[in-house]
Amino acid sequence: MIRVGLTGWGDHDSLYEGVKNSSEKLKVYAGYFPTVEIDASFYAIQPLRNMEKWAWETPDNFRFVVKAYQGMTGHIRDDGNLFESREQMFNAFLDSLKPLIEKGKLAMVLCQFPPWFECRKENVQYLRICKEYLKSVPCALEFRHQSWFSAEYRSQTLSFMRKENWIHSICDEPQAGNRSIPFVLETNGQSSVLFRFHGRNVAGWNKPVNGEEWRDVRYLYDYRRDQLESLAEKVQKTAKETKEVYVLFNNNSGGHAAGNAQTMIDLLGITYRGLAPRQLDLFD
Repeated sequence: MIRVGLTGWGDHDSLYEGVKNSSEKLKVYAGYFPTVEIDASFYAIQPLRNMEKWAWETPDNFRFVVKAYQGMTGHIRDDGNLFESREQMFNAFLDSLKPLIEKGKLAMVLCQFPPWFECRKENVQYLRICKEYLKSVPCALEFRHQSWFSAEYRSQTLSFMRKENWIHSICDEPQAGNRSIPFVLETNGQSSVLFRFHGRNVAGWNKPVNGEEWRDVRYLYDYRRDQLESLAEKVQKTAKETKEVYVLFNNNSGGHAAGNAQTMIDLLGITYRGLAPRQLDLFD
């Protein structure tokens, strides 16, 4: 099955015309798409009440991709401020997933590592440690440093991911030097694969930014139809090789993700059943 969705559900104004309460957005979103990436979990491990609410207000066949907490992937160092140990941090994250697991709505955890996480022995070892802590939870792996897929290490990286049962996060993103990765169309023998479409804003990808300004720069991109047609062909090819394909659009900053995702669904010829009912206009 191919599930197309977006990263986060809060930023897509085109879906929410007439929606006055932001707490209703996920319910509305689930009328359009069968999957979503939870980004809030990257910034803070979510309390159970949030996960319970999100599990409750989505249809039975809805699936969540949960982004790993930034302390787990080395984006920040905790230094004991929030957690006494690495084990405690990972366990707290795992505990937060329980409502989604119990409802059968967890697609996978996405471990996205930062641009400074290069292909080095100590980092390979840390990936093994992460997998041990995350136990039997399905996990996708996404890099942001080109070295992992360099000519020297590409085959070894893919072999390692296969051996350690990492789901491959296949990225479409600007080819902007060491801090970006190429499009590597490999299912790696897994039953699931994840596509993440970040846009192709080469000029903005590595631009130094402060605070939240990155949302206005890095992911500002609107895919052309011919580009979406090419990507759709690659998605269809992958769907013949694996059971579950997740496609997430992350080009959110200009409001293009939702429209691009809906075009992708049309190109793939998909009609989803079991979406949340959409609120009808008074005169419909």
